[in-house]
Amino acid sequence: MEYVSAVPVPQPRARVATASDAPGSRRSLAAGLLLGAAGATVVLLASGQTWAEGRASVGGGSLPLTADGQDVTGLPAALAIVGLAALVAVFAVRGAGRLLVAGLLALSGLGAGLSACLGAADGAALDEKAARTTGDTSATIGALTHTAWPYVTAAGGLLILLAGLLALRYGKLWPTMSGRYERDGTPRPRKAARTTPDPDRPEDLWKALDRGEDPTRET
Repeated sequence: MEYVSAVPVPQPRARVATASDAPGSRRSLAAGLLLGAAGATVVLLASGQTWAEGRASVGGGSLPLTADGQDVTGLPAALAIVGLAALVAVFAVRGAGRLLVAGLLALSGLGAGLSACLGAADGAALDEKAARTTGDTSATIGALTHTAWPYVTAAGGLLILLAGLLALRYGKLWPTMSGRYERDGTPRPRKAARTTPDPDRPEDLWKALDRGEDPTRET
């Protein structure tokens, strides 16, 4: 005689598609991370390179001097660090907080780019270095030339700006780092409390035995 089990066979649950699973969301997330990290790296590296070169008159000769980005302006590097912090913070907040952090990220890139462009033709840093080196406060720089590194720094700021714009546009679709929530933002359901098996239900007894419990023991 064949027996038919009355216990329903659990069916696999269909995966519910969420906004964060959309192809556009994944692409914008990857692009935002890549642009923000690459832009900050470019700004920090380019800020340490030589931006201006010249010669200071000393006695009957001249002294070659150089000024790097940090000598001209420390703003791009500082804003790049702020941009990196904002890029990480985007994934720690949601809602209006995410919009604010994304705006800060975009403004950091814009500020880094503008300050680098303004420092591209600056000669005050070399004049100050000439005064300190020669001990003559009236010393000036001759044969002043500028390199392309300020514009490379500005390009890095542009990358950070683009990352911020992506975060402003698509950030609401990106997941957060919080482990309390599923990817769609809903709280994870709590596991149901384990109940005592009913001796009149054979399927409960079998389930208890599968868990390694003794269904005959009283609680």
